[in-house]
Amino acid sequence: MAIVATLLVLVAAPAARAFDAAQTFRAGTFVLSPEVGYGEQFDLEGKSGFTGLEFVNAGVRFGYLPFAPVGPGPLYGSFEVGLEPLYQRYFEPVDAFFAGVGATFRYHFLSLGRLVPYIELAAAAGGTDLKVTEIRSDFAVMLWGGAGLSYFVTDRAALYGGYRFQHVSNGNTDSPNRGFESHTGVAGVSFFFK
Repeated sequence: MAIVATLLVLVAAPAARAFDAAQTFRAGTFVLSPEVGYGEQFDLEGKSGFTGLEFVNAGVRFGYLPFAPVGPGPLYGSFEVGLEPLYQRYFEPVDAFFAGVGATFRYHFLSLGRLVPYIELAAAAGGTDLKVTEIRSDFAVMLWGGAGLSYFVTDRAALYGGYRFQHVSNGNTDSPNRGFESHTGVAGVSFFFK
């Protein structure tokens, strides 16, 4: 509910007339990004025993911009590193969870003004009670890569949405360790602090 209220306030907030990406994404900036997502497992390898998981997740990325924006033309952008506590709730066909912390890496493309495309990678480890054909253990590793688009509603706040390709396994710490992949949509808001 707090995220919905925050999004409504940001949408209603008057946008600043000129957006200076170099100022917003300057070195030493901290980024706070609460986000939510929904995903569905898909059968990448065509194996039998496909569970068909569906889930929702929520996390907060604590990001940092260690460098000033760099790059020529459309590659002009800014690199973000961060940590993200993440909770994922499986609700179909089983009721289970994953809770962990991950390292996140995001590159923001800054040449389109207030529209800021990004690409991202992350790796998280944590606990789970998911017991399905693909994975049965108390430990899980979650990897994702994705792309999305942010829109800056003010010079220091952006709404974003994107796609993630997610892989979950137990890192070969238990058997079975077939793991699974999923398509995931994500939406969030980022606040930039210097």
